[in-house]
Amino acid sequence: MPLPFDLAEAERTLRGVDPRLALVIERHGPCRLEPDGVQSPFAALAESIAYQQLTGKAAATIFSRVLALYRPRRFPRPEDVIATADEALRSAGLSRAKVAAIKDLAARVLDGTVPSLSQLRRLSDAEIVERLTAVRGVGPWTVEMLLIFRLGRPDVLPASDYGVRKGFRRAFRTRGLPTPAQVLRRGERWRPYRSVASWFLWRAADSTDGRA
Repeated sequence: MPLPFDLAEAERTLRGVDPRLALVIERHGPCRLEPDGVQSPFAALAESIAYQQLTGKAAATIFSRVLALYRPRRFPRPEDVIATADEALRSAGLSRAKVAAIKDLAARVLDGTVPSLSQLRRLSDAEIVERLTAVRGVGPWTVEMLLIFRLGRPDVLPASDYGVRKGFRRAFRTRGLPTPAQVLRRGERWRPYRSVASWFLWRAADSTDGRA
């Protein structure tokens, strides 16, 4: 899925407004943000719910078991999930809370609370956050990940994300992990490309030598 904005222009803008971030871009660039627009909002959010508070490997194992319940379908429809006994989803490894959340998600897709992908593309970031956080188990962070990695929105700053905060600490040499408010304050200068700035902060956080 092509991005709806120019990455090179975003990098040039960020370099110009923030010398510290420019050093991170110099080290880790160019940005390779590539949204995956294949999944429906239902599929993307269901996967996000399943992955919450788990390591990637454990979550992938559990989610593959959930999907196996619906073969030969590649991914269940919302009505398939609602028709599934809670015990079957629990036996695949989902917690009771996650079963309730995924079923609530399915119900809200069917009643129109969760828009289709084409509808999402016509909504503002704030409207999407408002609509999707109405779903049980879906918080702002989950929606921010969808905005960046599914819809390719350019100006999203997940300030509460641990990786963003860790990368910020390395890039801006704060004494400890910065608060979300600190990240947001600095992030004002990164508009309208805060998603790209976030991508570079994640790269700084992942750096194995401890440098930004």
